[in-house]
Amino acid sequence: MEVGMFTSGYQRSDIEDIFKDAKGFGYDYIELWGGRPHAYPYDLKRGQIDTLLTLKDKYDIPIKVYTPEHNAYPFNYMIGDEYQRKESIEYLKTAIEMGKALGVEYTVISAGHAGYNASKNEIWNRFRKSIKELVEFAEEKEQILLIEALTPFESNVCTTADDLKDIVEYIDSPYFGAMCDVVPPYVQNESIQTYFKKLGDKIKHFHIVDSDGVSDTHLLPGDGNMPLGDIIEEISGSGYNGGATIELVTNYINKPSLYSKLAIDRFRQLLKY
Repeated sequence: MEVGMFTSGYQRSDIEDIFKDAKGFGYDYIELWGGRPHAYPYDLKRGQIDTLLTLKDKYDIPIKVYTPEHNAYPFNYMIGDEYQRKESIEYLKTAIEMGKALGVEYTVISAGHAGYNASKNEIWNRFRKSIKELVEFAEEKEQILLIEALTPFESNVCTTADDLKDIVEYIDSPYFGAMCDVVPPYVQNESIQTYFKKLGDKIKHFHIVDSDGVSDTHLLPGDGNMPLGDIIEEISGSGYNGGATIELVTNYINKPSLYSKLAIDRFRQLLKY
């Protein structure tokens, strides 16, 4: 199983630190967080992408996944009027375009909270309409788009294996698949095996972190309540041989190098390397 570094925690650091640490600590690839200052889609489009491509070559560390920041201010295609939805879709189309330009294998999105007043039908109609537009664009660019389920603390749209199955089957495109962050199933008492049984080879990617079991907080491997070693063994035993990104986010923003090193060391121990 290839192990990736998520770059959100490095947003207060120099961009070269990301590549230097990923290479030095033994990560197999980078999952690039698409926010400022390093990889915001519109900044990449105006020329910043050249710096990333240069560093990728200098350190010989691939950028395998691009995960643009969205679902909060100012972009969330699931809430607001049609103008706001369209603006969010155009933003994500730019992210897909930049993912293709970066040479990544996958661009990853999710579905933000739709608000408390929308009905289930309104939510799903808007969700399906939006994803259809994005996948049609991804097909044009020949870039694979993945959707991940979020926890119920973050969203009321796509939070379970069933939700992922419904949208993947509705779209039915070779350029559209699913990924699993292990926190949403854990906090909802849902088995990882459910994802494989319901989605099969449409599961293309994983986020691996620990969890306290009662929130969406992403913790260092070993710092939560999750039987993480058993979960990793379960994933491997299902025949999955893709990437697993250790998704450390802003909890560890004060010392990203220290925690990135600690995270992969603990993860390798769980893999019995």
